[in-house]
Amino acid sequence: MTSAEHLRLQHADQGTAAWRAWGPYVSERAWGTVREDYSAYGEAWDSFPHDHARSRVYRWNEDGMAGVCDERQTFCLALALWNGVDPILKERMFGLTGPEGNHGEDVKDYWWYLDSTPTHSWMTWRYHYPQRPFPYTDLVEQNRHRGKDAPEYELVDTGVFAQDRYWAVTVDYAKAGPTDLCLRITVDNRGPEAATLHVLPTLWFRNTWAWGLPGQDAVPEIRAGTDSTLLARHTELGTLVLGGDGAPQPLLCDNETNTQRLYGVPGRSAYPKDGINDHVVAGAATVNPDGVGTKGALWYRLDVPAGGRAVVRVRLTAGDSGGSGAGFDKVMTARRAEADEFYRELTPAEASTDDALVLRQAMAGMLWGKQFFHYDVARWLDGDPTGPPPSPQREHGRNSSWRHLNNADVISMPDPWEYPWYAAWDLAFHCVPLARLDPTFAKSQLLLLLREWYMHPDGQLPAYEWAFGDVNPPVHAWASLRVFENDGSRDFDFLARVFHKLLLNFTWWVNRKDSEGNNVFEGGFLGLDNIGPIDRSAALPLAGVLEQSDGTA
Repeated sequence: MTSAEHLRLQHADQGTAAWRAWGPYVSERAWGTVREDYSAYGEAWDSFPHDHARSRVYRWNEDGMAGVCDERQTFCLALALWNGVDPILKERMFGLTGPEGNHGEDVKDYWWYLDSTPTHSWMTWRYHYPQRPFPYTDLVEQNRHRGKDAPEYELVDTGVFAQDRYWAVTVDYAKAGPTDLCLRITVDNRGPEAATLHVLPTLWFRNTWAWGLPGQDAVPEIRAGTDSTLLARHTELGTLVLGGDGAPQPLLCDNETNTQRLYGVPGRSAYPKDGINDHVVAGAATVNPDGVGTKGALWYRLDVPAGGRAVVRVRLTAGDSGGSGAGFDKVMTARRAEADEFYRELTPAEASTDDALVLRQAMAGMLWGKQFFHYDVARWLDGDPTGPPPSPQREHGRNSSWRHLNNADVISMPDPWEYPWYAAWDLAFHCVPLARLDPTFAKSQLLLLLREWYMHPDGQLPAYEWAFGDVNPPVHAWASLRVFENDGSRDFDFLARVFHKLLLNFTWWVNRKDSEGNNVFEGGFLGLDNIGPIDRSAALPLAGVLEQSDGTA
């Protein structure tokens, strides 16, 4: 295949241009995850609730809306919005926790992954933001009182979208180069009256300096430029510049926890993580008047007539130049056309127009589902030098037998909000369609779980962060063979590398999950997934063995 996007993939594979270096690797939910849970008994949903997210620093990875970052998540760029009436900025999607939802965790916002190329040279995302106050409390209370036999109470059921009083916010990304990213934010007022929307493209550094670890105490800096830009400086990345059209107001605070709000004690910074939120929403003096920090935003106030449209153009570049820059619109047009070319080559000739659209948007969902996933289990269990000592229950609690596991990679997620953690069998399935888009990435994902800092020394693959020692169906070998066959490049080196490590995994299955020696395996969180009258990962209530056909592949 000869499209411009295929050439970018070749350059990335050859190491001549790092086209995969920046991508949509920012999770849509980092709160309520196991990684951020430091409670004694593993109450992850309660340990870090949504209400803390705007004020509390994440230890492991960030979240945001339509977010992009580098492969190590040193920096993040994401969208924040305010409709003028909500009590908080819309910086992340809202949803119910597992205990709150009548059917478990359930996101309530509405957004769509419309397009993406595998190098993320072109991406499109859309969100519908109500103009009325977002009904946070109503959604929680209504669902809390519904039983499992009742339907879920959704955002549309609240009436917040009545008379089409909402903003359709479309985000387009186009790369002029591997580290030169154009961002176009288009807001459509679907309502019957003129309205104001506050748009805040937000740039920040993941907090790597506050944990007291040797050699990781250097604090990067974001500073307001003289021309309504943000200048970010990092010892490893160098300089990044975020600039845009017009004269937005730069706002700066620090990516540090607001301990005064959460715990009633002074914190490390006078202008903590929620400083921009409090300044925009309440007019508080919570942004740094010196225009310096580790989190910054460009504040646009858009007055849009009924049925009207406004556009914000922003550009993030590695280097010292700022502003949306010359050629912005040409870059957008070219990358969109090249995305069309890429998918024309990929789509079967007999596909209808509708089928081609379904294929393209499905692939967009797969590509937007990548996430930087960070979890060092030993460090998590032991706690950080600057943090409180861990509860003694954690020593023998969740994931305590997986101290070797140390993840800091871009990984395909089951879902960036509801399941923002990898699962071994989900990931294997993901790699089959991903191989049609980016064979190198698909193979790297399959190999990643077999590396010694993922796979357990006894040969088990890590299941998922809630319990790495649970059992997922043995589909890794099947997926590896499918990727090899579909790729067509006869990559026997990949096949050999997978085979040798899967021999260890097969030995684990035979020794640990085949008590009768008949190659029919038992136990585990297997093919029926989360549906079952008993916990198949635990011992049976009566003496016996549960052999499972869905655990045999």
